[in-house]
Amino acid sequence: MSDRYQLWGGCFQEQPSEVLRRLNDSLPVDVRLYRQDIRGSQAWARELNQSGFISNDDYKAIRDGLTKVEAEITEELCKDGRLSDEEEDIHSVIERRLQTHAGDAALRLHTARSRNDQSATDTRLWMMNSLPQIFNEIKQLIMILVNRAENEIDIIIPGYTHLQRAQPIRWSHFLLSYAWMLHDDVTRLEEQWSRLARCPLGSGALAGCALAIDRVRLARNLGFTDCTPNSLLAVGSRDHIVEFLNWSSMCGLHLSRLAEDMILYGSQEFGLVKFSDQYSTGSSLMPQKRNPDGLELIRGAAGLLLGDAFAFSCVLKGLPSTYNKDLQSDKEILFKSYDKLLDCFKVASGTMKTMAVNPDRGVALLESSMLATDLAHSLVRRGVPFRRAHHVVGTVLQRAATLSVDLRCMPHQEYIAICPEFGSMEDIEKLFSWESSVEQYTSIGGTSKSSVNQQIAQLNNWLQSKQSF
Repeated sequence: MSDRYQLWGGCFQEQPSEVLRRLNDSLPVDVRLYRQDIRGSQAWARELNQSGFISNDDYKAIRDGLTKVEAEITEELCKDGRLSDEEEDIHSVIERRLQTHAGDAALRLHTARSRNDQSATDTRLWMMNSLPQIFNEIKQLIMILVNRAENEIDIIIPGYTHLQRAQPIRWSHFLLSYAWMLHDDVTRLEEQWSRLARCPLGSGALAGCALAIDRVRLARNLGFTDCTPNSLLAVGSRDHIVEFLNWSSMCGLHLSRLAEDMILYGSQEFGLVKFSDQYSTGSSLMPQKRNPDGLELIRGAAGLLLGDAFAFSCVLKGLPSTYNKDLQSDKEILFKSYDKLLDCFKVASGTMKTMAVNPDRGVALLESSMLATDLAHSLVRRGVPFRRAHHVVGTVLQRAATLSVDLRCMPHQEYIAICPEFGSMEDIEKLFSWESSVEQYTSIGGTSKSSVNQQIAQLNNWLQSKQSF
C-alpha cells in the first residue's frame, strides 16, 4: 500500500482548527460533483497518457480505479444519502479512494493539475449535464400552456390593466402571453451555452500547464466545445454561474407573475379557475379553505432566487484576480437555486395541467363598459378623429351612469344626441358582442382567433424544433 498524502499540507506542522474546518470543508455540498470529478480525472489521465507523461499501465490503473470509486460512492450515497469520509472535499475523497484501487499510479493523477482548474471544470460539467433537465421542464410547461390555449380558444375573459377590467380577451391569449415569456427564457438559456462550454482544465493554479498537453483535445474529450483562452480567467471567473443565477431569477419572476395571476383567478372573487387537490392545501382551523400553496411558494421562491443572484454577485464584486477561497460558495448557491427553480417549474406545470377553468364565470365577469374602446373605434371608422371619439365615449359613459343604465340598454337617442356618427340602433347593437370585440384584433399578436391560432402554430413549430437542448 502506497503512502497517503494530504491534498495539501507538506509544509504545515499543525492541523486546521475545528472551527476553520467547519467553515472550510465543502464535502456535504460538492459531493454532488463526484461523477463530474471522476469524469474530469479520467479525461485528464487520458491526456497525460496521450501526451507521454504517464505510462499505459498507470493510465489503465487510474481509469479502472476511478470506475470502481464511482461505483463505491454511488452505492454509499444510495444507501446512506451521504459520505462519511473525513476529507474536506470530494476531490480529496476520490483521490484517496483511488489509491486503494490504483496504488502508486494514483499519485500521478494530479500531475500539473490544480484544484482550481479541477473544481472549475467539475462545476461546468455539472451545469452542462443539468441544464438540459431544466430545459425539459420549461418546455413541458410551455406545451401545457399551448395545449390549453388550443383546446380552450373559445373562452373569453376580461383582460386587466392596473388590475381593473379593461377589454375582453381570449383566455388562450392570456395563457400564451406566459408561453412567450418562457420561450424567451429558453432562448436566454441557450445563449449562455457557448460561454459555459469552454473547458478550464489544463489551466493549472493560475499560470497554465507546464507540460505540453493538448487542451483542445482534452476539452473535446470531455464534451466541451472549446477551451478557456486565458488561464487566469479560467480559474477565477464565475461569470457562467452569475449568468445562470441571473437567468434563474428572471425565470422566477415570470413564474411568480403567473402564480399571482392564477392565485387571483382561483379566488372566490374571480372564480375563473379551480385547482386540483394535488396542488391545493387546506387550513388547520377552517375546514372550508382551499389554499393555492404551491403557487404561493413559487411566488415566494422568486424573491429567494433574486437574493441568491444578488448575493453571489456581492461575493465576486471585490475579489482580486484568479482563485480566492470566497469562490467556494459558488456551488452551494448554484445547487440551491437550480433545485428550487426546477421544483417551481414542476409545480407550475402540475398546477396548470390539472386545474379546471370556468368559461361561464369568464363571461359573467365581462361588463359592457369594457366595450368602450370598441365604441370609439366604431366612430373612428366613420371618420371621427380618435381623440374626439375617446372624449365622446367618455361622455356616453357618464350619461349612462347618470341614467343608471347599462351601455347596451341606453336609448338610441341618447347616443345620437351626444354624437350623430354613432349611426343606427342596429349599428350600435352590433358592437355589444364579446366575440365580435375580440375578433377585431387580427393583427399579429392580437387576441382574435386567427391571431391566437397563429401564435399556437408558431409555438408548436418552435417546440418541434427543440427536441433536445
